[in-house]
Amino acid sequence: QVQLVESGGGLVQAGGSLRLSCAASGRTFSINAMGWFRQAPGKEQESVATISWSGGSTNYADSVKGRFTISRDNAKNTVYLQMNSLKPEDTAVYYCAARRSFNVGSSYDYWGQGTQVTVSS
Repeated sequence: QVQLVESGGGLVQAGGSLRLSCAASGRTFSINAMGWFRQAPGKEQESVATISWSGGSTNYADSVKGRFTISRDNAKNTVYLQMNSLKPEDTAVYYCAARRSFNVGSSYDYWGQGTQVTVSS
């Protein structure tokens, strides 16, 4: 099993920045990719950004490209999401997730508890 603990959410004004962190523990050697997802009230969950654990290749939702950056620190088993130029539409609960499969189309196996990000206009 892998445990994921997010931190760093909060309230910020539009145009501001936040950095989310996700610390993984347990069987971290089984992780091949991690990602950040978000879900706003009344909306479906969406993938925000993903990163492979070995090579560091990344993918971003079109809505956050150029504003958000996902990174990882393998030594600390931690993944980050730097969010700049935040917009009110970024308001959501953000979840960290980890995937065991190398297949980018596979579902994620482990999820954090979520952290609230609220962007005021």
